[in-house]
Amino acid sequence: MKRTQAREQAFILIFEKGFRDESVDEIIESAVDARELVDEPYAHSCAVGVSEKQSELDGYISSASTGWSIARISRVSMAIMRLSVYEMLYVENVPVSVSINEAVELAKKYGGSDDPSFVNGVLGAIAKAVDKQ
Repeated sequence: MKRTQAREQAFILIFEKGFRDESVDEIIESAVDARELVDEPYAHSCAVGVSEKQSELDGYISSASTGWSIARISRVSMAIMRLSVYEMLYVENVPVSVSINEAVELAKKYGGSDDPSFVNGVLGAIAKAVDKQ
């Protein structure tokens, strides 16, 4: 599985976690049984990491999304941005620019018409704040 596909799988798991009060491992187990999901290690690692660091990630997103409260941001955009911020902070072999670009592509595929530019703006501000560019 390519990294792009693994990242998309991680996004889907993170998004699903937002609706279910189960661990990521339980969600993956259900998905493997129900829809024959292949448990991809990178996707699994990112989904678990986002779940563990969610409050920290949300803090970065909240700070960078001036004028928007977390509650007003779509669940799709939040899941995408949580994944990207997690990669920026905790995955050393993924360049920040790649993470942002992949997040924007996910927003184009799964979000509304305004989501890609919003995601790009917020993630760009976070990238500058964490100075990893």
